[in-house]
Amino acid sequence: MQRNAIVGVGLLALFLGLFDPSSPVLAAPAAAIASESPGTIVVNTSQRRLYLVVSAGHAVSYPVGVGRAGKQWSGTSYIASKHLRPAWSPPEEIKHDRPGLPAVIPSGSPRNPMGAAALVLAHGQYAIHGTNAPGSIGGFVSYGCIRMYNKDILDLYARVGVGTRVVVQ
Repeated sequence: MQRNAIVGVGLLALFLGLFDPSSPVLAAPAAAIASESPGTIVVNTSQRRLYLVVSAGHAVSYPVGVGRAGKQWSGTSYIASKHLRPAWSPPEEIKHDRPGLPAVIPSGSPRNPMGAAALVLAHGQYAIHGTNAPGSIGGFVSYGCIRMYNKDILDLYARVGVGTRVVVQ
């Protein structure tokens, strides 16, 4: 009975426009996070979802954009640094594909792909970051970085610290 009431309230909120389905939600994606400890970030590439494990079997879930074909990766890393409104220097591979890019795109520029914040992963090659192209969320769109809505990266930024374990599957 209680579950039906919760579902009913959620549907009413959705109908009245009080719930944004793109917002982070508490979820129980058992397969993706079953063996992970609280505080771990799990990126499920095929689902295009990022999970922040909050307790056994439960996580905050965010929609993300992930690496396009040939640019995806999997493995374990950790957050090496955190940056609000970062400037962006295109990596060599991106400069090769887009030689007209400047060496640095300043913070706040609409051309800056990092958005509101970035969580740089170990070795600096990839990051979990915001985006100024919200239509890219949910797609296979990047060179390997994990893109989030700016509001979501700011939420995640506040919840995690340097050293947080990141698992990409």
